[in-house]
Amino acid sequence: MDIHQLRAFQDNYIFVLHDPATNQAAVVDPGDATPVLHWLDQQSATLVAIFNTHHHSDHVGGNQRLLSRFPEAAVYGGSEDRGRIPGQTVFLQEGDWVSFGGRSGEVLFVPGHTRAHIAYYFPPDQTEDWGELFCGDTLFAGGCGRLFEGTPAQMVNSLTKLRQLPDTTRVWCAHEYTLNNLRFAITVDTQNPVLSQRLQQVEIARQRNQETVPSELGLEKQTNPFLRWDNSAIQAEMQSQDSTKTFARLRGRKDLF
Repeated sequence: MDIHQLRAFQDNYIFVLHDPATNQAAVVDPGDATPVLHWLDQQSATLVAIFNTHHHSDHVGGNQRLLSRFPEAAVYGGSEDRGRIPGQTVFLQEGDWVSFGGRSGEVLFVPGHTRAHIAYYFPPDQTEDWGELFCGDTLFAGGCGRLFEGTPAQMVNSLTKLRQLPDTTRVWCAHEYTLNNLRFAITVDTQNPVLSQRLQQVEIARQRNQETVPSELGLEKQTNPFLRWDNSAIQAEMQSQDSTKTFARLRGRKDLF
């Protein structure tokens, strides 16, 4: 399973999964069909699946146009997003599994950004050293999603699930928010040398218009404050020893950053 990253809108990423053996493709969160169709036409590939993480239009806006070209493609999404994802045919719950290109992915229920958000985690197999996490807008490189329909407690629980995955997991998040996220992170985690180094590297990368996605989960655990709500220095900065309150205060401060 090869992964190809396409840019869309101002800062979205769409991910095309490709099986070279069959020349079949799947797509994750196609907010815009145009770059996906362009890629498929270039490869003469057949789209067989659409994996949606949640219902927001910048993640599902291309579904119908893709289905008009590939009407047999299955459309996956969370069971609680029923009626909100265009063309949805498969309704997933925590613990379900999906398959593509010889790889199987576990469905994780990760509400917080929305009430029905899911993520797809493809563990390493015999031919791959890395796992692949498609987490939509729940976890970002250096940050996490805003709480539109969920609570801080839900998001802490969701991020805990993701934090428990192996360090050797690539984080395919759906937006290029990394630089702003890390500029915020350094204000609440000022004495973190790994974070300082990462911020410098990302500043250089973005000056060169280089992508900072995918990230690596091991690095996120060291530098992303939204995975470090139980870190003593961050709790001191947020003036709370309670994990949920610490997270809520972090998220509130980031919303104003």
